[in-house]
Amino acid sequence: MAECTVRGVRFHVQRMGAGARTVVFLHGLVMDNLSSWYFTVANPVAKECAVLLYDLRGHGRSERPKTGYTVADMVADLAGILEEAGIDQPVDLVGNSFGGLLALAFASAHPERVSGVVLVDAHTSDEGWGLSMAETLGLEGEERDKMIAESFQSWLGRHSERKRNRVAQVARELVYDTSLVRDLRDSPPFSTEALQEITCPVLAIYGERSDVRTRGEWLASVLPDCQLRLLDGCTHSVLWEATDVVRQAVLRFVGRSV
Repeated sequence: MAECTVRGVRFHVQRMGAGARTVVFLHGLVMDNLSSWYFTVANPVAKECAVLLYDLRGHGRSERPKTGYTVADMVADLAGILEEAGIDQPVDLVGNSFGGLLALAFASAHPERVSGVVLVDAHTSDEGWGLSMAETLGLEGEERDKMIAESFQSWLGRHSERKRNRVAQVARELVYDTSLVRDLRDSPPFSTEALQEITCPVLAIYGERSDVRTRGEWLASVLPDCQLRLLDGCTHSVLWEATDVVRQAVLRFVGRSV
């Protein structure tokens, strides 16, 4: 299943492994795609479980439509991909950064389809998040380059200049040629009440020095069944800075008894 078409958009999808439990990996926004999970955690998990990875709309090898980038759109995309893949049992969602926000949004909209969630330095859609994200993505020139260097320094250091340039080009096209920034700005925030209705187990892994650490602490206080783990010395790039720790934590989580 290298690709599928859902809601009129062609998605790049990869499936690996087999098992009673299915784990779906969700990557971050703009400077990211399914490869960040493929080369870190997905393959070891696939030795124990069925695994599904896909590039979000507009990212990686998925199609890049001009519109349709609200959180609700991406929740609907995920629901359609699971249906197209014939996955009708509840899944574990593992999301990094925006992928974690998407995992929470999906668990809120479709609680019957989610058995557990792992958040890796996840954003949360609280008041002001959409506007803040829009302002960040809307930066230009030196300000934009500085933000990218600070936010993705660990990622950039692990890839060739050719790959960095290719991903940067995709990022520019997403930001300037689609409705991504506007759609994120206009996406409504999570309500505390909606989060409190997510009753599946949640593991929240955050960098101790991350700029979104307070969001993880807030989630741990709001979600009914959430374990918060802070990793010493790590920033928002915790997936790259502590890959082994994240990998083992995810393996333990998906290996829990049903």
